[in-house]
Formats: sequence, structure tokens, C-alpha cells
Amino acid sequence: MSTARYALVAYVRDAVGEFVNDLRRELHPNLPHLAAHLTILPPRPLPGSELSAREFLEDVCSRVEPFTVQLGEVETFCPQTPTVFIRVERDARRMCELHDRLKKTLAGEEEWPYMPHLTIVKLTTHEDAQNAYEVARERWKRFSGSRTIPVDELTFVRETEDNCWEDLAEVPLGRSLVSPQSY
Repeated sequence: MSTARYALVAYVRDAVGEFVNDLRRELHPNLPHLAAHLTILPPRPLPGSELSAREFLEDVCSRVEPFTVQLGEVETFCPQTPTVFIRVERDARRMCELHDRLKKTLAGEEEWPYMPHLTIVKLTTHEDAQNAYEVARERWKRFSGSRTIPVDELTFVRETEDNCWEDLAEVPLGRSLVSPQSY
């Protein structure tokens, strides 16, 4: 790989994340994946240095209040790509607004129009994706946990090889409050 690619994600570390990670391992056990996450900025090369990108991300994200999103139904991106995902149903606009603010400076070619979602699995064929979609849809219908996902911290990641990602920095949303001094 000649040019490193970077992305910005919000890890999903609750019951939904566990559900997606388990389902992904079942549907495509041979492919390493980034843990369950919402993508804020899809993979792209950086226009500048990692350091300048981190500084920019920290600055912009410090001015964005944490928010939650509600997950909807399982869908697929077929025929464009054999990917199965869960659509962000409520407050997707918050993810879109954040994406749009960040992509202005971290410009890069995006292969597809941005749509907030939680990827379950990306497969090699449309037939495999259709089969995975059927399984995922039935399992998601039976999922009894909360479908609300907090978005309060993002992670800046770099692709180290095809489909293998390394965490570079955690980027909290909103400014941290400074503790008052004791008198």
C-alpha cells in the first residue's frame, strides 16, 4: 500500500456492539475488522500530516456536544457494494453535520455518498451479502437491547494493511470542564 488511509469512527461498546461483533465473526470469520463502529469520516488519505489532522479533529470536536443516535433496520448497499449494515434512523443529521464539518479540511475522495450507518459485514459477493442480510435482519428483529447509541468520543484510526486498522487517538466531543480550584 503506497498511501496510508485514515478514518474517524465512534466505537460501539455496548450490547449493540457485541451483537454486531459476534454476528460479523459468524458471517465472515476470516476477515479482520475494526470493532463495531459508526463511521464519521470514511477512509481517505490525509492532505497533510497526522499531527495536523489530530489537532484539527480535536479543535472541531471540542466544539461539538455529545449526542445519541437511534438505530433502525438492517439494510444492504447492494448492488453498489456487498455490504450489510444497520441504518442510523434518528439523529443521523447530527452525524452528517459532523461529517460535513470535518471533511472540509480533511478532504479526500469518498467512494460513496455519506450515509450514517453501523456496518455489520462487507463481503466479497452480492450473493453472500444477500444471505448475510437475511440472517442479520432476522437476528436484529430478535435483539432486545437498547438501539440508542451514545456518540461522545471518536477515534482517529489508520489502516496498517488491507482491512486492518490501528487506533491513533481518542477525540472526545465537547470541552472537558476544568475542576474548580479549592479555596
